[in-house]
Amino acid sequence: MKHKQSSASAAGVAFLRALETQKPEARRICYDPYARAMSAGGLSFFFSKLVIDSGLYDRMAPGAISFVVGRERYIDDTLKASMAAGLEQVVILGAGFDTRAYRIAGIEKTRVFEIDHPDTQAEKLKRLKKVIDPLPAHVSFIPLDFNIQTLTECLLAHGSGYNEHSKTLFIWQGVTYFLTTQGVDSTLVFIANHSGPGSTAIFDYFYNETLHDKSRSDVKMMRRAAQMTGEEYMFGIDQGQIESFLTRRGFCEVRNVTFDDLKPLYFNGSNAGRVLPTGLAIVSAKIIA
Repeated sequence: MKHKQSSASAAGVAFLRALETQKPEARRICYDPYARAMSAGGLSFFFSKLVIDSGLYDRMAPGAISFVVGRERYIDDTLKASMAAGLEQVVILGAGFDTRAYRIAGIEKTRVFEIDHPDTQAEKLKRLKKVIDPLPAHVSFIPLDFNIQTLTECLLAHGSGYNEHSKTLFIWQGVTYFLTTQGVDSTLVFIANHSGPGSTAIFDYFYNETLHDKSRSDVKMMRRAAQMTGEEYMFGIDQGQIESFLTRRGFCEVRNVTFDDLKPLYFNGSNAGRVLPTGLAIVSAKIIA
């Protein structure tokens, strides 16, 4: 991410959520009434919409749109199921322009901690205050640069309100691949050692085989875009190794989900023809009590 600029990838994700939200209810995969306010405004929004509506974007980056909206829906559903099972806290790591703390019914009964780079968080707060004022009391905003700071420094700081003995869901969406291995490891170690019984982490990740595949046009485009935004793709996990990767770090009940798994859930009926992504997955796992 460029110095003193908010995350371009986070803004792009908000834009795709906004487009999905504009679709008829029977056709949309995810719904976010605040996504438009979190997106870039003016001509940029309408030009980008034109490119996507033309089908050009799906030809350049096959499955990228389905990845964003399918991931959003699956994590939304995971959050709702966790709330029904007695969730007490939600920690959104690398929150970007995520709006789950404001749009998921009943989430105000939990404590929510939004953690992100200070530049992105500052921009998000400006945009949020235009549509939600005052901001709800159940949400706390904690600035953190994952590559140079740790959750221990920030989330366990005096006065944060975080309770390391509470049942917590850690949502880590669209972040791991921009981090160093050390940044990923330190975060997982914190979750395993500083959350209560029944706590869960959910995050998406690329396969190393995908990140290093020089023949894939979508990977080439992804890396070119990263050079422009300063958000370098650095981290991946070998395909088929996620369970051992997480169990070594203190997790159990590992559930790995690909878009083949999500197809019968969300990409059916009028959405059956959508281009689906390959080479990445979403994983959830519980801490070993």
